[in-house]
This record gives sequence, structure tokens and C-alpha cells, in this order.
Amino acid sequence: MEINPTDRTDPTDPADRSEIVHRTVEHVRRTLEGESSGHDWWHVYRVWKNALAIAREEPADRFVVELAALLHDLSDRKLNGGDVTLGPKVAREWLAAQGVDEEILAHVCEIIADLSFKGAGVPTPMRTREGQVVQDADRLDAIGAIGIARCFAYGGHKGRLMHDPEQRPDLHASAESYYANQGTAINHFYEKLLLLAERMNTETGRRIAQGRHAFLEQFLARFYAEWEGRDGEELGLG
Repeated sequence: MEINPTDRTDPTDPADRSEIVHRTVEHVRRTLEGESSGHDWWHVYRVWKNALAIAREEPADRFVVELAALLHDLSDRKLNGGDVTLGPKVAREWLAAQGVDEEILAHVCEIIADLSFKGAGVPTPMRTREGQVVQDADRLDAIGAIGIARCFAYGGHKGRLMHDPEQRPDLHASAESYYANQGTAINHFYEKLLLLAERMNTETGRRIAQGRHAFLEQFLARFYAEWEGRDGEELGLG
């Protein structure tokens, strides 16, 4: 049933909140299911679950956290032609149609607008605790085993090289430079993934990130050994 945008929900009513979250889950699932670049429904699902796990340990408005986590990639600039304004816009349209209170709606859209990594040299502070929780949750999905898989999935989706030893990473000083980057999948580890653990906002996020960061380092050590044919040494074959 369609909801009149003028019929606002009660932002304190758990039943209203639960129903809106449920509808949002189904909307995002339908929109992103089958997307193959690593920014699909299952990425959103993991960020949602990560955010809930962090919010259990960190004081934050769970409703805002859930909505921002679920809607954060509904229109990602990496996949929509580079429009960084479209994500918050489509999130606002959806939430307004659900009758969400303007204060909550604005907060969720602010989080979505400020969430993304924009280059090694570009600060991306989050104003609110809810934003910090969702940003940590999103960044956790960019590191560890899942982060590695997503990095190569996106690189393949964009037709980028896996690795070129002669191409050095670029620690981008501006968002424009970062957005224009065409570097290899391995360079992306140095340009973003390996930087994220130290940029977590919450104690819970930092704790979870430690293990995932260590796995990135282990993977790279193994990758370079195999690249040079040195992994046989580890097996006593060298």
C-alpha cells in the first residue's frame, strides 16, 4: 500500500520503525539483487549486520543506523555515472514516501552523503555517532576476506589489471583524483584498504578491523610470493 508523504510516522513507535525497516530491506534487495561489482544487495546486507553489531556496543539511534546502512549504496557514484548527489536524493525520495520524519530523513541522507572514502589525503569525518557506526560498518566490508573478494570483483567489473609491478600506488590528495583513478586491484590495497583500520571511528569497529587488516597483509605476502614463484620455498620445494 502506498503511503501519503504527508502522513508522517511516529519516530518513537517501534512498530512503525520495524515496518519501515522491513519495507526498506525489500526495496533495496529488489533494486540491487544481481549487481556484480561487489556493491550488490549482499554487500548492503553485510553492512547492515555490521552496523547493528557495532550499535549494540556503541550508543546510537538504531533506526537511523539501520536506514542509513540499508540505503547507503542505493545509487553509488561508482555505478551511476559519477553523480555523488544521486545517492542521498534517491534515499530521500524513498524515506519521504514511507512517511519518515524530516529530522530522521535528513540525518540519514547526511550520513549517506558523507560516508564514502574519497582518497588517502581527504578527511571524511562523520558528524554524528550514527554516521560513525555506519561508516565503520561499510569500511569493515572493504577489508578482510570479503574486502579482498570485492576488490577483485570491482576491478574485473571495471576492466582493470589485477597487478602491474611497474605501476605505483597513488595516495590521492583530492576526491577528484581518487574518483578518476584507474589503478590496479593490488594498488587499491595501498590506496584505500590498508588505510581503513586506522580510520575506524568506534572502539568496536577498531577491534573488528584488526583481524581483517591482518588478513590483508597475509594475503599480500602470499600474493607477492606466488607472483615471483617463491611460494614453493614455503613448501620446501625451493
